[in-house]
Amino acid sequence: MSNNLRSRERTSQSTMAAPGGTLNCEDFSMFQEVLKVMRTIDDRIVYSLNTTVPTVSFSGKVDAVQTCKQLYESMMEAHLSRDKAIKTCIAQTSEVVGQLREERAKDNENLALNKQLRKEQTKLKLMQSELNVEEVVNDRSLKVFSERCRIHYTPPKVD
Repeated sequence: MSNNLRSRERTSQSTMAAPGGTLNCEDFSMFQEVLKVMRTIDDRIVYSLNTTVPTVSFSGKVDAVQTCKQLYESMMEAHLSRDKAIKTCIAQTSEVVGQLREERAKDNENLALNKQLRKEQTKLKLMQSELNVEEVVNDRSLKVFSERCRIHYTPPKVD
């Protein structure tokens, strides 16, 4: 492996702060683990709604409007944070792929370089697929939220 490639690997090992951990754009399995932690609010949405939003018979004991509003804001903050984190890693990995392609153009016979390029391209595709997973997770959470909170709180319209 060339010295240039080694130094780029060290410098491109950037991380992104994430709640409950650090999003490592270099190691895809760690990237997925941190996203899993970041998706906790969405995984527990039904439980949160069941324990905080009262049924009709208990509606006088809890401020359902405020509870739903706070849950919605927390959920939106989590969605934006994950979206930004994923897109940042996609941008960083795209840059590495671009650099490796340039290097390969100069030295097409370098097997280690070709292998590294394929590895980075695969990682980039997997990260891009996480955007689709994110869309499904977000849609599911918003649907559940809407079913339980629609009579208490209407989220602001997003253009």
